[in-house]
Amino acid sequence: MLHVRTKTSTEKIAFARNIRSDGNPAEKLLWSKLRRKQFFGLRFRRQVPFGPYVLDFLCVKKDFVIEIDGHSHDDTQEKDAKRDAFLRQKGLTILHIGHKETLNNIDGILERIRLVLRIEYD
Repeated sequence: MLHVRTKTSTEKIAFARNIRSDGNPAEKLLWSKLRRKQFFGLRFRRQVPFGPYVLDFLCVKKDFVIEIDGHSHDDTQEKDAKRDAFLRQKGLTILHIGHKETLNNIDGILERIRLVLRIEYD
């Protein structure tokens, strides 16, 4: 489980709060399926400041990050690779999912998350 506490600026915290309140449609849809421990009892957090980054979704118990790609215009592959390397160095597993795929196939996305986390059905 993640025990590393990273320094986060007050500006980054305010930015994360603002994104949480606005959010994009794919994030809102996925959040409606993950929040309140309704996904196999796991607690997910949304728009989490972590070091110099703001993570779309974080499950601390599983050291697991979900990033929704494709909605923000300022995302680049180079930035993503740098962020992913930083997160992996901290011991996190990252799953990238597409914005459109999330909107069009939420059940498939949830199944992919389940498989990555190696969660078995009861």
